[in-house]
Amino acid sequence: MSKVIQIFSSRRTWAWPYILFMLLFVVLPLILVGVYAFTDIDGHFTLHNFAKFFSHSEAIQTFLYSVMIAVFNTAICLLIGYPAAYIMAQEDFKTPKVMAMLFILPMWINFLLRTVATVELFNMLGLPLGEGALLFGLCYDYLPFMIYPIYNTLQKMDNSLVEAAQDLGASRWQSFWKVIVPLSMPGVYSGVVMVFMPTVSTFAIAELLTHNNIKLFGSLIQDYITTTDLLNYGAVLSLVLLIIIALTSFFGDNNNDGEKGGMI
Repeated sequence: MSKVIQIFSSRRTWAWPYILFMLLFVVLPLILVGVYAFTDIDGHFTLHNFAKFFSHSEAIQTFLYSVMIAVFNTAICLLIGYPAAYIMAQEDFKTPKVMAMLFILPMWINFLLRTVATVELFNMLGLPLGEGALLFGLCYDYLPFMIYPIYNTLQKMDNSLVEAAQDLGASRWQSFWKVIVPLSMPGVYSGVVMVFMPTVSTFAIAELLTHNNIKLFGSLIQDYITTTDLLNYGAVLSLVLLIIIALTSFFGDNNNDGEKGGMI
């Protein structure tokens, strides 16, 4: 009995479920994507899939278009989210929890249901479904992911730094740009990553809000993955997207660490 208690009281024992989960649902799928990307339909090693991607104008154009949409969506979310987070973080703001709850409430509903509701709203108002509806739906779905990292960073910021800047002669606008904005950059970076990355790879929102007339890179991956003869090529597109996301996150983290070090 004492051995059983000793086993279950060990942290290493409770770590095994998480390790198994990571192996089955994270590591194994990534390995399979890599295997399929470097093999043909018969299972033989090949680099033809990669050569096809770089010579496939549709895939390149769709990827560049997806990046453009992701940039626009991230910019819109940042323009809306930063002021909202800044207002919520102010000490004299009376109802930050209520405002935070208003942003959280839509996230309690599955994003597909929210997107379908957005489609019905556009239909009810007689608005066309297309690129504008796509940007609206993306912003609606991902805006909370921009607000909360910025809000958390601003909330933890030492307000005495702003007071010190104002005591030294800085105006309210100057203290905002010289003190608050630089100190909030870690939150801004986290919000940009949390909005930009999923926007590039999304497909369901684009299909519903454009009647599948606009394809993003995620839609292209889905089309090829679900086609048996083109599964290997779909794996290449997935691998390319994973590599780009990993590189962006890696270099972004390095730059973010440098900013933190400069602020300290």
